[in-house]
Order: sequence, then structure tokens, then C-alpha cells
Amino acid sequence: MSLLTDSHRTRLGWSDELEHAFEPHAAEGLVPARVTVQNRGLYLVAGDDGELQAEPTGRLRLAAANGGTLPAVGDWVAVRPHQGDGRATIAAVLPRRTKLSRKVPEREIEEQVLAANVDVIFVVTSLNRELKLRRLERYLATAWESGASPVIVLTKSDLAEDADERRLEVESIAFGVPVHAVSSVTREGLDDLPRYFAGHRTAIFLGSSGVGKSTLINALAGEEIQATAEIRESDDRGRHTTTRRELIVLPDGGIVIDTPGMRQLQLWDADEGMDTAFSDVAELIAQCRFSDCAHKTEPGCAIRAALVDGSLRRDRWESYTKLQRELFALEVKLDKGLKSEQRKKWRARERQRRHPKRW
Repeated sequence: MSLLTDSHRTRLGWSDELEHAFEPHAAEGLVPARVTVQNRGLYLVAGDDGELQAEPTGRLRLAAANGGTLPAVGDWVAVRPHQGDGRATIAAVLPRRTKLSRKVPEREIEEQVLAANVDVIFVVTSLNRELKLRRLERYLATAWESGASPVIVLTKSDLAEDADERRLEVESIAFGVPVHAVSSVTREGLDDLPRYFAGHRTAIFLGSSGVGKSTLINALAGEEIQATAEIRESDDRGRHTTTRRELIVLPDGGIVIDTPGMRQLQLWDADEGMDTAFSDVAELIAQCRFSDCAHKTEPGCAIRAALVDGSLRRDRWESYTKLQRELFALEVKLDKGLKSEQRKKWRARERQRRHPKRW
């Protein structure tokens, strides 16, 4: 698929800030481009020279192996185009404004950058059995941590009999986040979304498989640019069609990044994102009498009082504590000193359990 008819860098989101950051690379004869596709170590990049196949230099790969970073979709990079073969070499990654990351599934400690330089994160879920508030809380914590602004999009409103009720449920946990119920079939609510792309802004569509991300992108583009599949009658889910993260420039301006559906989104360094996504919980914790309150038996605990009077739902509190445990477990793995301390505490508890009379 040809990315652009007019591949001018402005349409890809170039800015004065990027122009300044690129000056040292321009002096080396390199040119700017934006990563549009990342697939198993190979890249497509687009800029003033059109779309090129690209590979990172050995130096960039070595730096990434030692704690640096490889390019991700949405990154602006400095490339050296080859002569006449439609290929280029990626020499450097420009500083990122925002970064959307998760922990790599099934690996102990490794960060995966899903996309870079994103302005808006559309957290997409469908108004059927797919809708789960606890999953949305996880996505919102990750979105807020990235530095971009989250927006919740509830798709397939034409298939939901209780769309208004379910939207209210979502709004109850989405503090400060716009919520839009849309239908790509009837086009209900779609007119509310283009404003998020104004000024060549970049938005990523994030959600589970089959929630209608590609169908929504096609509706916004006004043409079939992403493959889609029909909904299965057995479970109201669409079949997974997107197989890679891909940056697409919309005909009327703005950039979208489509992503494969994710089976799981494990948190990565999301402390600030948690405070924002659970601002109601954070506010209550600040009201506890003791700063180190464990929210169990301490007097003056605002959390326990809120659980009793119903102003804080127990399932939301349990979701918060579950995500905090996940972040702490990751922190222990990343911090060898903290890991050693936790191991000593665990061994002490085990000794006490096995020989209680000695304690």
C-alpha cells in the first residue's frame, strides 16, 4: 500500500522542535523520515523521498542491546537513503515526545515500545460481551503513563441494546477521559472523532482483537485501507485481521496507528499513569490519617471508610491493588537491591512459619 500521494514531512507530523533536534544529523548528510511499519527487525519509513525499506545500523543495534532503543512505529529517525534501490539505513532515533510501552508478555523483564510520538490513544472496546471495566482501567493506566491523552471509543453501538447504560458504567471509571459510543455501520458518533487529528496529530488505536479498530479506521478514512472480518455469531467478536503495527496518513489529515489485537497488556513503569487513572483512589489514600496506611486495620483509613459507605466500589479497589502488586513485582525484578530485601523478608516469614516457638 502506498502511504502517501504527497509524502511531505509536514503531513507526517514534522515540527519545529524536530527540525531543531535533527540539525546535527543534517550536517552528516542524513535525511529525516518517520517509521510507518515495524516487522521483525525490518522497517518501512516515509519522508520527503517517499517510502523506503530500512534497517538500523549495527551501531544502533549494539546500543539497543546495551540499554538503548531500537526504532518503533511513530519514531522519527535519521536515515541515509541508498541510491536507486528504494532502501535506506537508519542511523539514529530522534528524541521521543511520548512513548507507549508494555512489558513483553511471557518474559521476565523486557520493555516493548508499541508506538512513539503519539498525541492521542484511542482505547477501543466494543459494546458487547467484550466490554470489561477492569481491562479498561489497565489500558487507561498505560495510556496516561505514555504522555499522550487517552480517549475511550465504544464501538458497535448499533448492536447494543443497553448502549447508554454501558457507557455510563465506563464513564464511572474514566475520570477526565472523553467517552464516545460509535458505529462504523450507521456512522453514529464518528463525526466526534476527526477533531482529535487536527494539526497533523497522531493517534493510535489500542484494544483487544476483534473490537473493530480496523473497521473504525476505514470509516474515518472513507475508504477500505485496512482488512476487516465479520463478527462471529458465537461470541460477538470480530476475527483478528491486523497483523502488524502500521502508521497510516488519513486523506483529510491526521495520522493513525493501527495495532494487532492484544491478548494481554502487562504494565511497564506506570506509577504516574496509575495515579491519574485511579485519581479517585489516590485522593482517598491522601486523606488517610497515616501516610503509611496499609488500609486494613489502621484507624482513620479513608479507603476502608469509602468501602463501607459505598463511595468506593470494592471491585475498583481490588483492581487498583492488583495492578499495584503487578507494578511492585516488576520493580522487584528490575531492582536487585529491592529483590534481595524482599527475599530476606520472605525467608524470615518462612522461618517463623516453620518454627513459631522461636519467635
